[in-house]
Amino acid sequence: MCFMYNSVMTTETETIKDRLEQKEYELLSPYATKCRESRGRKREREDQFSIRTEFQRDRDKILHSKSFRRLKHKTQVFLSPFNDHFRTRLTHTLEVSQIGRTMARALNLNEDLVEAIALGHDLGHTAFGHCGEATLDELLPNGFHHNLQSVRVVEVLEDMNLCRETVEGILTHTWGYKPKTPEAQIVQYADKIAYINHDIEDSIRAGIISEDDLPKDCAKYFSSNQSARLGKMITDVITSSMEQPKVTMSEEGWFYVTKLRTWMFDNVYLDPIAKAEEVKAKNIIKSLFEYYSEMLKAYYNPEEIPLIVADHISGMTDQYAIRRYKDLFIPMPLAEITSDDALLKKARERQ
Repeated sequence: MCFMYNSVMTTETETIKDRLEQKEYELLSPYATKCRESRGRKREREDQFSIRTEFQRDRDKILHSKSFRRLKHKTQVFLSPFNDHFRTRLTHTLEVSQIGRTMARALNLNEDLVEAIALGHDLGHTAFGHCGEATLDELLPNGFHHNLQSVRVVEVLEDMNLCRETVEGILTHTWGYKPKTPEAQIVQYADKIAYINHDIEDSIRAGIISEDDLPKDCAKYFSSNQSARLGKMITDVITSSMEQPKVTMSEEGWFYVTKLRTWMFDNVYLDPIAKAEEVKAKNIIKSLFEYYSEMLKAYYNPEEIPLIVADHISGMTDQYAIRRYKDLFIPMPLAEITSDDALLKKARERQ
C-alpha cells in the first residue's frame, strides 16, 4: 500500500508541474521564455517531487540561500545608516523583484524567471555597497564586479545548480551587457528604476536633498512625487514593450531617466555627506584583504589567494566586516570567538 501511495503521489505532483508548464503556453506572450524550452541546468534535477516549474525552483533556491539572507545587512547607499527605514541591499532586491514582476505580468512574460533573476542579481555584492566593490576592484589583479561575483555565488560558492536562463539574467543585469531573454531585459530596467527612486527617497530622508532640488524638467516629466514618478517609469517600459520581442523604454523616457541618474551621481552618490565614511570602509576592506592574504600564504599558491580572499570578504555583511576589523586591529580586553577557522580549515584540507 505504501508503494501505491507513492505512485499516486508522484503522478499527482507531475501533473501539477505539467499543468503549470502548459499554462505558460496558453497564457504567456509568444516572446516569453517557457520552462519547457529552457536550456536546462549543469546537473539534472535532484528533488523527487516536481510540483514547481524549473524557474520557480530557481527562485526558491535563491530565496533559501545563505547569501540571500546576508543581503539584509549589506549597504545599499548609506553606510551604517542611523535610520532603520533606509534601504539595504535586501530591500533593494525585493523592490527590483516587485517592479520586475509588475512589468512581466503586464507584458505576459515569465514572471517566475523575472523573480528568480531579480532575487539573485545582487548576491555577489560586497559589504559597504559600491565602495566595497570599488575597493576589491582595485585589489584584485583581474578586478572585481558584483554581477560576475553573483554568478560565482550561485555557480561555485553555493552551487545552486540554476537554469542557464537564470544565471545569464544575473550576469547581464548591469548595463553594458545584452540580456538574451526579455525577462532578463526587464530586470535590467527594474534594477535601474528601483535604485534611482529609492535612492531619491532615502536621500530626502537623510536631508541631503529635497524634492525641490530635483531637475525641473525631470520632475515635470516624471513628477517629483515618489509614487507617481515610479509609476510613470514602470508604465513607460510596459507601454513601449507591449507586443514587442524586446523590452525597451521610450526615447524620451530614457532620456530623463539617464539625466536623473546623472544628477543623482553628482548630488547624492558623490556627495560628501553620503560618502563621509567611505574612507574608513575602504580601509577596513584593504586591511582585511591584506590580513587574509598573508594568512593563506602557507596553504595556497600566490595566484590563487586573491580570489579566495575576495570570496570571503565579498560575502561579509557590513557589521561582520567591522567586527572582524575590530577583532584583528583594535586592542580589546577579551577577543570574541571568530569564524575565521572555516577559512583556515578549508586551506588546511589542501595540505
